Amino acid sequence: MTFVEPMLVKPVSRLPEGSNWQYEIKWDGYRALAIRAGDKVALVSRRNNSFVNRFPPIAADLRTLENGSILDGEIVAFDAQGAPSFSLLQQRTENARALVYLVFDVLAFRGRDVRQLALVDRRGLLDEVLASDQNSVRRAPIVDAAPKDLIRAVKAQGLEGIVAKRLDSRYASGSRSGAWVKFRVNKGRALVIGGYRIGNGTFDNLAVGYYDDRDRFMFVARIQGGFAPDVKHQIFARLRRLEIESCPFVNLPQPKAVRWGEALTQRRCGTIDG
Repeated sequence: MTFVEPMLVKPVSRLPEGSNWQYEIKWDGYRALAIRAGDKVALVSRRNNSFVNRFPPIAADLRTLENGSILDGEIVAFDAQGAPSFSLLQQRTENARALVYLVFDVLAFRGRDVRQLALVDRRGLLDEVLASDQNSVRRAPIVDAAPKDLIRAVKAQGLEGIVAKRLDSRYASGSRSGAWVKFRVNKGRALVIGGYRIGNGTFDNLAVGYYDDRDRFMFVARIQGGFAPDVKHQIFARLRRLEIESCPFVNLPQPKAVRWGEALTQRRCGTIDG
């Protein structure tokens, strides 16, 4: 009943088809593992950083789970129209009612490791762990539709993409085996803040990057404008508490534009996953 590395999703250029695949929406949120052991509850990121103090309503609702459970899912915030909003997720305290932990897998059931079971069997156990969707902890929906229809619907709704999983797949911790794949419908990339430059009592610009298929943190650009003054000071206060001595990027930031295969535009810099 301790942290295990989550299974990773492999990007693909074509959505797989067939009766041995199930489809889920790719949400714009934080991947998180939930551990319910004895009188303790843990809610952690995929790198084992605690989310308990960041999302206390979800942590509180996890206490209603059956003891001996480890769940895998994503923390998502929904706006008034029911669409996932990363902006609301960043304002978690003010929008606590919009927060939901969407669970899509179970790694431990009643204290037993079940990662070697097929996905379809683990999903059955998840239905027992979450017998009813209530409060902020809910089952992630499985979408029953033909891939072409699903792609059309996801694109129309402006959602990021689709995740396909083989029904017979085992849970391979830390692996990107190809049994789970993600197909991006609406192009874009969530960027992660890796550093900043100080200026005028706050930051002058942010150094941002992304994790590639080998989980390497790659620098792509610096972002300077587009921040309201109060938001800028809030971000700066959070960044100062997260400082480390070494550069997190595997490729040192370059003075000129860096590409990942597609040109970096202002629109693609609009979403920052801090």
